[in-house]
Amino acid sequence: MRAFITGASGFIGARLADFLLEQGWDVRALVHRTPLPRPERIEVIRGDIRDPGPWKEALRETDVLFHLAAALGASRLSEAEFTGTNAGATETLIREAVDAGVPRIVHVSSSGVIGAVRKGEVADETYHPNPRNAYDRSKHEAEKIALRIASEGKDVIVVRPGWAYGPGDRRTLKLIRSICRRRFVPVAPNRGCQTPVFIDDLALGIMLAGEKGKAGEVYHLTGTEILTVGAMAAAIAEACDVRIPPVSLPLAPMKAAAWIMGKAWGLVGREAPLNPSRLSFFAHPKALSSEKAFRELAFRPAVDFKTGMKRTVAWYRAQGWI
Repeated sequence: MRAFITGASGFIGARLADFLLEQGWDVRALVHRTPLPRPERIEVIRGDIRDPGPWKEALRETDVLFHLAAALGASRLSEAEFTGTNAGATETLIREAVDAGVPRIVHVSSSGVIGAVRKGEVADETYHPNPRNAYDRSKHEAEKIALRIASEGKDVIVVRPGWAYGPGDRRTLKLIRSICRRRFVPVAPNRGCQTPVFIDDLALGIMLAGEKGKAGEVYHLTGTEILTVGAMAAAIAEACDVRIPPVSLPLAPMKAAAWIMGKAWGLVGREAPLNPSRLSFFAHPKALSSEKAFRELAFRPAVDFKTGMKRTVAWYRAQGWI
């Protein structure tokens, strides 16, 4: 099998590329600015997803296009810039792939398109989307584009990862580092929840979507545990061999502080250490069901959060990151 991956320089894309190579796939990757962490055995195509000139011919003789490239949520971009990259460029890419004869396209979306899941509920793929920020709205637009092209009879599949973590992830590193250095104080630890997925399990799920997914379908790819943020923090602390402080911060004043800091740092073009997007991890429940992927893709995540976090912390320590 021959894969073409966009976003292979990122955390998820890099692991997907390695995983596909391990499974015997040939891998070609579109690289923009950030070089691949492990370019060995990967054919690199340099270009920008917004400009098909350098890469459109490279799509030919591809069995599956895995589209992960995106402007990230932490970027200091306007809504129009997010939409142009995450939605507009997605349509360009998928249309070019269809014209090049790529038989199957897997679009990697975000669980952020759902927004917050109501307390006591678990969201499957039919849950009504309610994206809450510019990044999530742009990813929702990209999803709609992918599914619209699928409705035209093209083999396009959408996957939504849960809260991905594992070796190599710099986003989760910030939380883990603060806990390991005893600088973390929980915020409303029992309010927010996540459905974490270890990076190796996620790479497997994305590959299975490319092999077994049904055109026009959306699949959640998560682990099997729905955990409160407090439980996740406790598991991270255990992996770091430290204790979480027995106190926690109330949510309401933290929301006000996050809004103020987000605005203040934004004036100088920087991301605040606390802003509404980061606070949403603690404030918004994200209980997701992957039963559809279990059933239709034979997706079987193997790594529970405690085990995965111990592996992650050990890897960070070996790299000198914490």
